Amino acid sequence: MKRTVLAFCAAIVLAACADRDLMPIVPNAVSIGTPFTVFATTTREEEPDGTLGFGRSDQLRMMEMTVTIPPSHSPGELSYRHKNPDPHKNFTIAENVSVASVADLRQRFLREQRENNWPLREVTIFVHGYNSTHPETAYRAAQMAYDVDLPGSLVMYSWPSRGRAFGYAYDLDSMLFARDGLEETIRRVKAAGAQRIILVAHSMGTALAMEMLRQADMRRPGWAARTLNGGVMLISPDLDVDLFESQMADLKVVPQPFALMVSEKDRILNISGRLRGTSQGERLGNIKSADRLQSWPIEVIDLTAFNADAASGHFVAATSPSLLAVLKSAGDISRVFGPVDPSLLEQILPQSQTIVSEHGKLMVERQRRREAR
Repeated sequence: MKRTVLAFCAAIVLAACADRDLMPIVPNAVSIGTPFTVFATTTREEEPDGTLGFGRSDQLRMMEMTVTIPPSHSPGELSYRHKNPDPHKNFTIAENVSVASVADLRQRFLREQRENNWPLREVTIFVHGYNSTHPETAYRAAQMAYDVDLPGSLVMYSWPSRGRAFGYAYDLDSMLFARDGLEETIRRVKAAGAQRIILVAHSMGTALAMEMLRQADMRRPGWAARTLNGGVMLISPDLDVDLFESQMADLKVVPQPFALMVSEKDRILNISGRLRGTSQGERLGNIKSADRLQSWPIEVIDLTAFNADAASGHFVAATSPSLLAVLKSAGDISRVFGPVDPSLLEQILPQSQTIVSEHGKLMVERQRRREAR
């Protein structure tokens, strides 16, 4: 525990040494790296210098960003600089333009659909977690979507996180403040002609997603399932289990598919739990048993064994090369949400990693096999 606290403090010191809100634009990066489109909505206040910081705004802005993937990129890696990025080595923003209206957004979705020959106008909305800045969220969203070859358009919702390790309490307030902005984002995406919408949230962003789903469904029962017809995925949810069940109970119909990605080795969630006075340090994202969740129509995917090659134990889904290979091979994101196909793991992972193949399955199914013995 002592080492964990020291590492946490070191991260705080390093985070304070850089202006992480800076978002340099490098137009010629498109001739070096692979361009990737990231649409964004945000409730961050624009600073006098044009950056989007941690101030809260009641106005929802929309934009289209071109993020370039460096030629040297390997799955699971995320390299960037806050100043003077090198497009050969770093994720870089080549363009950032304002999206004026829902009609404008619709045309941009249509253009991207035509350019990629997508049969459906599918949109994935990504909600970041605690301690995230606007440019960092763009880099991470692009990296994750690129590495799994995500079909359809990508929209990130950038809520006003403080972007500092010491800003946890501020982020909790901002997360609640940002509920209306996320709901409005989904409504605009739907109005822009999206035929299939998937909501993906990480860490504290999962608490935001659940609060938004609850409030929207209480106003219009069934809204969550009708609107998010591509499903919901909560990655490493920094959310109390009792609170999650209370939120689920307020949904008239649970969107399908609905998946949780969890890991027992998530040290960040362990710290989060202990800060709340729980002796076991348990949060929804590091639960050791899925028994109490079996009454809900959800899938619980245990990623614990993928921690070994993940750059971040708190974001295994985006930083484990082995897992990213599995997700990419799925082709359709719905195959990831639904019951895990064992052959999917076996054909991707080398024989030396058969233990990962055995453990990287649905936690619920693993427990049922144990009970059957």
